[in-house]
Amino acid sequence: MRVEFGVLGPVLAWDGAGAELNLKGPRHRAVLARLVAARGRVVPVDRLVDDLWGDSTGSLSAVRTFVAALRRALEPDREPRQPAKLLVTEGQGYALRAAPDDVDAWRFANAVDEAAKAPPPRALELLDAVLPLWRGEAYADFDEAWARTERNRLDQLRLNAIEQRARALLDLGRPEAAIADLEGLASEHPWREEAWRLLALALYRNGRQGEALAALRRARAHLLDELGLDPSPQLQRLETDLLRQADTGQSAADRVWNATAAAFDQAVPAGAPARLESTIGLLRGLALTGPTGLGAAREQRYQAVAAVADSSDPELTARVIGAYDVPAIWTRSDDPAQAAKIAAAAERALKALEPDGNDTDRTRLLSVVALESRGNGGPHAAEAAAEAERIARRLGDPALLAFALNGVYMQTFHRTGLAPERDAIGAELIDLATRHSLPAFAILGHLIRLQSRSALADFEGADEHAKAADRLAERHGRPLVGVFTGWYRAMRAAATGGPFDAVEAAYRTAAANLEGSGMPGVERGLPSLAVLCLQVNRDRPIRVRESEDWGPYRPWTSPLLLIAEGRREQAAKRLRSIPDPPRDLMQEAMWALVALAAIELDDRPAMRRAWAELLPAHAELAGAGSGMLYVGPVAGTLDALEAALRCSEPET
Repeated sequence: MRVEFGVLGPVLAWDGAGAELNLKGPRHRAVLARLVAARGRVVPVDRLVDDLWGDSTGSLSAVRTFVAALRRALEPDREPRQPAKLLVTEGQGYALRAAPDDVDAWRFANAVDEAAKAPPPRALELLDAVLPLWRGEAYADFDEAWARTERNRLDQLRLNAIEQRARALLDLGRPEAAIADLEGLASEHPWREEAWRLLALALYRNGRQGEALAALRRARAHLLDELGLDPSPQLQRLETDLLRQADTGQSAADRVWNATAAAFDQAVPAGAPARLESTIGLLRGLALTGPTGLGAAREQRYQAVAAVADSSDPELTARVIGAYDVPAIWTRSDDPAQAAKIAAAAERALKALEPDGNDTDRTRLLSVVALESRGNGGPHAAEAAAEAERIARRLGDPALLAFALNGVYMQTFHRTGLAPERDAIGAELIDLATRHSLPAFAILGHLIRLQSRSALADFEGADEHAKAADRLAERHGRPLVGVFTGWYRAMRAAATGGPFDAVEAAYRTAAANLEGSGMPGVERGLPSLAVLCLQVNRDRPIRVRESEDWGPYRPWTSPLLLIAEGRREQAAKRLRSIPDPPRDLMQEAMWALVALAAIELDDRPAMRRAWAELLPAHAELAGAGSGMLYVGPVAGTLDALEAALRCSEPET
C-alpha cells in the first residue's frame, strides 16, 4: 500500500486512495515528523528522545511503543514478524524509507532544485505542481528546536521558489502573471530585495512604470526603517533604469543566446545529428559552471551517450562520446556505474570505427576509456591512455593532447610513489595550455602539480600552484576550483604543524564548501577521513561522532576505529581480510592506516604487505598527494613497520 506524508502544514499521512491515516496521538506524530525531517537518514533512538522530550524517564521504551503503533498504522497489512518497509530499524535508530515523491517536503525540495536547472517553461511547470502542496506552516504541530530549524529551512525554500517562479514568468514574457504573488511576498517579507526587484520589473514590463518606481521607493523605506541599510546596487541600478525608461529586459548576451537558440530550433529538425553534437558542446560549458551545472551535465551527457549507443553511424557515435573533454582531477568517479557504461560505449565505438578512420575521433575515444576507467581500469585502460597520447602527439593538436594527458594522469596510480610522474604531466599541461589558450587544462595542470608537490613535501611550490589555479578560476568563472584549493590549505596546515583545533575547524569549513558541490566521488567519506588522519598524525585519541560517514574508505579505517573502541578481536579479524585499496590518490593514506593498525595488533602479514606497498613512496608524504588530507611521512611509517617486524621476530 502506498503511503504519502505531509509536513507542509499539520503532520498527516494518507493511504493510496487519499484517505487520512490515524496516526494516534501527538507523540506518535512527533516521532514521524522527526524522521521526516531527517530526510531518509537514520535517527538514533537517544537522539529522538533528546529532540522530542529530553532525557525523561521511560522515553526510550516510549519511543519503541510509538514506533510500533506507527508501523501498524502505516502498514496495516504487514504480516507478524515481517520487517517493516516504511519505518525501519537500522542499528540503534529508525529511518523513514519513503519514496521522494511520497513526502510533500521532499518532493517540494527536489522540484525546486530541478527547476533551478531547467529552462523557464519546465521550471514553471515544476513549481506550479509543488507550491500548492503547502497547507500552512511546515511542521505546524511542533515547536521544538529541530522543528523550528526545518520550518525555517523549508520556508526559505518556499520564498525562493516564489521568486524563482516569478523569474520564469518574466523570462516567458508573462509579467502580469507574476505581480500578485510578488506583491504578497514583498509585503510579508519586506527585507527580501529580490522580491522587490522582481516586482518592480514585472510592473514595468506590464506598462506600469509609476507603480514600479513606487515599489522601489517602498523597498528603500523598509530597508532603511527596519535594517538601517541602503538598497543594494542592483536595486539602485534598476531604479535608475526605470527613471531613464531603459530596456530592463534581457542583456545583450541573453538576447543573442535566445535568438540563436530559437533559430537553431527552427532550422535544425528534430532528431538531426547536429542536435546531439551541439548538446555535447553545451554540456562541456555547463560542467564548468559550478555544482548545479556539473551534476546536470553529468546526467545529460550520459543520456546523450545512451541516445547514440545503438546508432548505425559510428563516426557520429564517436563524436558524441568523445567530444566531452571536461578536465578531471579526482581519481574516484562521481557515478561509477554510469562511468563504466560510458567507457563500454566508447570501447564499442572504437571497434566500430574503420581501421583507417578519423584519428582524432579514435584518440578522443581512447581518452574517454582512460578517464572513465579511473581507479579500476587495469592494464587495458593504461594502454588506451598511452595510445591516445601517442596519436595526439603525432597529430600535433594541443587540445587533443591535453585531453589525452588527462587520461594518462588518471592511469598513473598503478603503484604508490608516482608523484614525480604526475608532476611532469602537470607541468606539460600548464605549458601546453598556456601557449594555446586552454584555461580549463591550465587549471588542471596546476591542481595536479599542487597534489604532486604536496606529496613531495614542497609546500612552497604547491602554494604557487594553488594561487595560480585560483587566479585562473576567478578569471574564467570556475567556482569548483576553490573547493580543491580550500581543502589543500586545510591539509597544508595539518602537515606543517598548525594548531589541532584550527586545522580541524579548517577541515570542517572545507567540508561545508564541498557539500552539494556536485562531486559525490570526492565528498563521500572525505570529511570524516581527514579528521581521523589528523588525530592519527597528532597522536590524539581517536574520537568520532556517531553520525560520521566513512563512505568508500570504511574498509581501511575500520580496524583503527575498532581498536579505539576496545574491540581488538574484531579489529584483528577485519585486518586479516582487508582488501587492497583502490589505485588512486588515496592509496598511500589507506596503506598508512593499515600499517598503523597492523603494528598495534602485531599482525606480521599485514605489516609486510603494507611495507611492500608503501616502499616505492618512501620519499613522499602519505595522503598529501591527494591535496586533501595528511597522515605523515611514508618514511616514518616504513621505519615503524621495520621496527615492529624486528621486535615481533621469534628468538633463535
